[in-house]
Amino acid sequence: MKTNIYKDKNEVAQEFSKFFSDLVQGKEIFHVALSGGSTPKVVFDVLASDFADKIDWSKIHFYWGDERCVPPEDDQSNYKMTVEHLFSKIEVPEENIHRILGEAEPPREAFRYANLLEINLDRVDGTPQFDLIILGMGDDGHTASIFPHEIGLWDVKEHCVVATHPESGQKRITITGQVINIAKEVAFLVTGESKAEKVREVIQKEGNYERYPASLVGPISGNLRWFLDQAAAKGISPDQS
Repeated sequence: MKTNIYKDKNEVAQEFSKFFSDLVQGKEIFHVALSGGSTPKVVFDVLASDFADKIDWSKIHFYWGDERCVPPEDDQSNYKMTVEHLFSKIEVPEENIHRILGEAEPPREAFRYANLLEINLDRVDGTPQFDLIILGMGDDGHTASIFPHEIGLWDVKEHCVVATHPESGQKRITITGQVINIAKEVAFLVTGESKAEKVREVIQKEGNYERYPASLVGPISGNLRWFLDQAAAKGISPDQS
């Protein structure tokens, strides 16, 4: 695990974008699972403004680690956010964008998307392998759309499942733990002081960390990177950074 700490959200976005650009260089095809949230939004803005002509977007296939069960034009849609902040500003083939159909019937869509991953990606021991999975972490320690009250979803055999937000009851489609941990690279993008307590507990294995799905992220490749701003990294011991 490598922990990178930067001044603020904008510097996190700049440094992650450089990391992403370097990672995709020279690849014939690259499969990445995106995350929603405020930090990826800033990352997408940087990629669109500073890397639009530096990356061969035709080689990159885009997926999502999770999606709210809403239509693609809904403001809560991770897909819509990505279109507005990235896809509308770069040259990417339509066939390279593999969205989760948030408007579809959730169990059926979870099955369809799992099948799509199995077809499109190389598999390791039967599990689809992404080149990179981008994750966020909520104030409650959830990641993708696996929440603490449904932490058992992490270990299910299905590659995609239907999850439920603990407060709103909203249904979401999410990839599961075996897909996350088989990825070649996994990167957390976490910013803001509200995340600091959970970040510290997860990274330093303190307190109630085992209750948080984010603590279960441990790719077998060993390639786990945290991109944090100083606010989110508050309280992390120097030897962890």
